[in-house]
Amino acid sequence: MTSIPDNEAVSQSTNSARQSRRVALIVAVAFFMQLLDSTIISTSLPQMGQSFGVPAVAMSIGITAYMLTMAVFVPLSAWLADRFGARNIFLVAIALFTLASIACGFSQSLTEFVAARIVQGLGSALMTPVGRILVLRNAEKSELLNATALITWPALFAPVVGPVLGGFITTYLSWHWNFFINVPLGLAGLALVARFVPGDRESEAKPFDWPGFFLTSLGLAVMLYGLERLAHPEDGLLPTIGSIAIGIVIGWLAVRHLLQVRHPLLDLSAFKILTFAISTLAAGTVFRVAINATPFLLPLLFQVGFGLRPVDAGLLVLAYFLGNLGMKTVTTPTLRRFGFRTVMVVNGAIASLAIMACGAISPQTPLPLTVALMLVAGLTRSMQFTALNTLAFADIGAPQRSSAATLSSMLQQMAMLFGVAIAAAILNLSQIVRHEAVPDLVDFRITFIAIGLLGLAAAMRFLVLPANAGAEVSGHSTNN
Repeated sequence: MTSIPDNEAVSQSTNSARQSRRVALIVAVAFFMQLLDSTIISTSLPQMGQSFGVPAVAMSIGITAYMLTMAVFVPLSAWLADRFGARNIFLVAIALFTLASIACGFSQSLTEFVAARIVQGLGSALMTPVGRILVLRNAEKSELLNATALITWPALFAPVVGPVLGGFITTYLSWHWNFFINVPLGLAGLALVARFVPGDRESEAKPFDWPGFFLTSLGLAVMLYGLERLAHPEDGLLPTIGSIAIGIVIGWLAVRHLLQVRHPLLDLSAFKILTFAISTLAAGTVFRVAINATPFLLPLLFQVGFGLRPVDAGLLVLAYFLGNLGMKTVTTPTLRRFGFRTVMVVNGAIASLAIMACGAISPQTPLPLTVALMLVAGLTRSMQFTALNTLAFADIGAPQRSSAATLSSMLQQMAMLFGVAIAAAILNLSQIVRHEAVPDLVDFRITFIAIGLLGLAAAMRFLVLPANAGAEVSGHSTNN
């Protein structure tokens, strides 16, 4: 008689796991569209400038407008998801992004393009945190690791394949198709979300926190603008430092407000949870800076330092990407066997040493050794990304999920920009100190070592985690 309830429980568990995988896969498709668009555009800026009759450098305003719009509206996503339902907001985000992509492709002037990019930035700002909210609400803790692994692969895949695909499309078709490629992805995403993702909505709608929105959005936008300027020292150092300083002050005011108001736009109580705080705000952010700097530096190393053609440099970076994918099959069993703390310390140390080793290679290094290093760097980067993103939500309760997903997105966006900015700053500073016109291998060596040491310090910080941290999610037993 007891077998019937047992069978029903197994069936329910199987259906729940299937549903969480389905939602995660659908969210991953949307994430891929968004992240591909962010990376594919860089290769077509000269051709776009020529079409609009402006210098290629002027096209950077399209990237800046997109980034700042994201910064302004990301803090709004949690409240919208709770007020109108995460599924509904996710549909709106995909629709906005897709329509804006069409507008970008049909743009006839720089003004039209920037306007379309602003709308695209709005869709992107809502898509990332709300997509994570959907995954968190549809996955049990035992399913969270696999679900997180699915939505992590676009962040590993798109930055590598984007420039290659963008160069191919721009060369053999036209720059317009770099945006039109989003249309089938967007339509597929809309259909899949409408068909397979269940609706949801918080039972109690909270009043909107206008001061919190203003302070949080303005502080994040000013901070990110300053970080983005770090990569362009020729624009002047004083405005850059001023922007970062102003962003920090406004951010402090925002935090103080969010801690005092009765119904804050973002619930900061998630930072009281060790696993979330260390994975997002503390060591996690520092480590993301290191591993976000690497994909930026590698193509420069191979083209500027080694003197390789773009296509040959792309093939070497492809090995880095294959390493990212190769780790997916072993991440879950590794975390189950050793636990989050051990994996994030040991794997983080290996990843950091691999980053430093990238500075030791040269055009004389045997090709198999270089390829092997790219694979190791990619493998360890992938595992650390998945572990960080999963552990962050291991102990987050249902009432904190929306705010936690939004806070995580905000911090990851800062880490991504800061990774590129600090790598470019170190590279340029080394070059200036040596009074050279272009970076040399020694400049790349210094930069890779500095970035690797940063990652190594962050990896050691994970030692503060208890041995059973996130065990309910990973399935790790301290008795192993």
